[in-house]
Amino acid sequence: MRVFEALAAASPQSMQLIDSSIIRAHQHAAGGKRGADHAIGRSRGGLTSKIHVVVDEKGLPVRLALTAGQASDKAIAPDLLRALPTAAIVVADRGYDWQHLIDLVSERGGNAHIPTQRDRRVQRSVDPSLYRQRNLVERFFCKLKHFRRVATRYDKLVDVPPDFR
Repeated sequence: MRVFEALAAASPQSMQLIDSSIIRAHQHAAGGKRGADHAIGRSRGGLTSKIHVVVDEKGLPVRLALTAGQASDKAIAPDLLRALPTAAIVVADRGYDWQHLIDLVSERGGNAHIPTQRDRRVQRSVDPSLYRQRNLVERFFCKLKHFRRVATRYDKLVDVPPDFR
């Protein structure tokens, strides 16, 4: 994780974009040692994991987390954002519409641009030009999934290999 810490330190803190993507886990990725963190979930779609990423305004990753595929986006988001320096703007999609997360960003001095889920009575307005910047995090996932090791998860444990530290 030293690579991401270095990127976070060098990143301009004006905008952070957060999102997640599901990746399939290979059938042999399950079944590691008991008690170890596998971050592999079982659902109707099979074995999956979810990658949660925060990218900066240049589209470079500054924080990354891996959870089981059924994990909620908004459950891991506060931990990802707390570990980073405060950004002026945090942009996310409707999956992150949670008042606790919006309050957390506001308490840290930032401004959350997260659209409200459609079933809410009171709808927040989001600046369309800022919301369009989410393409940076989507392009990051597109580039990331070109790597075979990420597109289908073959590793049994969440532990990061030594060459990525």
